[in-house]
Amino acid sequence: MSQQQPLISHLLELRNKLLKAIGSVLLVFICLVYWANDIYHYMATPLMQALPESSSMIATDVAAPFFAPFKLTLILAFFIAIPYVLYQIWSFIAPGLYKHEKRLMVPLLASSTLLFYLGIAFTYYIVFPVVFGFFTSVAPEGVQVATDISSYLSFVLKLFFAFGLAFEIPIAVILLCWAGVTTVEDLRAKRPYIVVGAFVVGMLLTPPDIISQTMLAVPMLILFEGGLIAARFYSKKDSDEDELSEQDSPE
Repeated sequence: MSQQQPLISHLLELRNKLLKAIGSVLLVFICLVYWANDIYHYMATPLMQALPESSSMIATDVAAPFFAPFKLTLILAFFIAIPYVLYQIWSFIAPGLYKHEKRLMVPLLASSTLLFYLGIAFTYYIVFPVVFGFFTSVAPEGVQVATDISSYLSFVLKLFFAFGLAFEIPIAVILLCWAGVTTVEDLRAKRPYIVVGAFVVGMLLTPPDIISQTMLAVPMLILFEGGLIAARFYSKKDSDEDELSEQDSPE
């Protein structure tokens, strides 16, 4: 019975953290839902600017004009609440970490959030104008481009998640080197394979066109090089030495 008490207390604490995280998302959503249509209009601006003057977006489903902005606003609320959600996760796992692990995780959580936001901003301001301009310019003669709002939402969300996750590459490189799974020297030696892998991942995560594939693969390679530079300051050996010093030091 005494062994079950700590488990139950941890589960209760986890439940409270999850409820707070979900509550933060719902709170942001409630604050934004009034402007749901405006938010969708802002999201559709890159495509609207690329469409011919006689073209516009359409809704093929009866409920799409309501559900598409509603869904986008809910996802945007989650994106905005990510720092608080990560803070709840951090506050749950922090008591079980060593001091050197805490010193590593705090900047990694902050930088991973920033990189995810940068990936979304890069997608909206750089990738969308190029991709939509290309798609609308290669439409066959006699074909009027009129994109369904639900299909457009699925398309842009896929790109947002793809670029947002791709911008987390430096964090992944640092964690791999810090955990001792690999080293900076090994990753540098495998650079040709990583270049090929970046374009393969770009092909799998983006629509089937060479432009979006390249615009994802190139930032991934740049971020990979940045991760190699940052990983030089973290190593498994240094972490082990810190852990031993913490264990030997008096309370």
